[in-house]
Amino acid sequence: MGPGTLSDLLSTLPSFSHPDLLVSGATFDDAGVFRLTSELALVQTVDFFTPMVDDPYLFGQIAAANALSDVYAMGGKPLTAMNIAAFPAGSMDLGILRDILAGGADKIMEAGAVLVGGHTVEDKEPKYGLAVTGTVHPERVITNGGARPGDLLVLTKPLGVGIITTALKGELIREEKALPAVQSMAALNDKAAQAMQEVGVNAATDITGFGFLGHLYEICAASKAGVEVIVDQVPILDGAADLAAIGAVPGGAKRNAKYLEPMLKWVRPMDEVMRDILCDPQTSGGLLMAVSPNRREELARRLAEAGVNWWLVGHVTGEDHRVIKLV
Repeated sequence: MGPGTLSDLLSTLPSFSHPDLLVSGATFDDAGVFRLTSELALVQTVDFFTPMVDDPYLFGQIAAANALSDVYAMGGKPLTAMNIAAFPAGSMDLGILRDILAGGADKIMEAGAVLVGGHTVEDKEPKYGLAVTGTVHPERVITNGGARPGDLLVLTKPLGVGIITTALKGELIREEKALPAVQSMAALNDKAAQAMQEVGVNAATDITGFGFLGHLYEICAASKAGVEVIVDQVPILDGAADLAAIGAVPGGAKRNAKYLEPMLKWVRPMDEVMRDILCDPQTSGGLLMAVSPNRREELARRLAEAGVNWWLVGHVTGEDHRVIKLV
């Protein structure tokens, strides 16, 4: 669901408050956080979707990695997971569902979490994901609302997976051409999350369905700060720009762009291809962190030691928090 539609819908619902509710949906953060004790808080999230690849095992891995990522984005560690699955049991081989669940289970084990159960329903189209509970120290929660003027913006995965999987579904490319995108989606953000916890960053989010600019705007709004993006430094998967140029762009990218248009200030002319890439809905995207300049070298060192790629893509300004400047 697009960010505009979702925002309008949620604005009509009652809000919840509690002394121990540290993070709710009010700031569109990646997960909720509820304090249990002075030293322990729960991180809770849920995510599921339809397949973006044909291989059921890979789909299970990607969907699980995507759900687990929300806990990592909050600085937490996944503890337990529950399967959420919809499947056309009467018309599709149950072996496909078994492979989806196996892919998810392997990714949960890789994360060091425990699968404790789940729920299934019959549906015309397969859907899969996880409800995940993690833990974090209440004083070490990383939200999307702590960015400060001068912070540097660091991204850990390239953009373009939505465009590439759209092209794959449309048979515009072969599976081997989509392999880098698949590998990116299936990779956990655990090592990046550990590095940012060890170093200490001011804000973070993971890049998923609202695209790079959509989730960046959530940081702006929650932190009441502006940002400046250096467009040429934003990493893009090979082939994504060429595919976007021929129209292999998911509908979600257009919805994201329309919603964000009033918040964007293009300092130089930008073609529609780049706009589509920056708004491309990502599945299991990277972490976007706002880090103080004096901690940049340490963060870079820890990410490199963990084998995590990273790119410096901009910085936080003290300007109007409703504006993302693209230079």
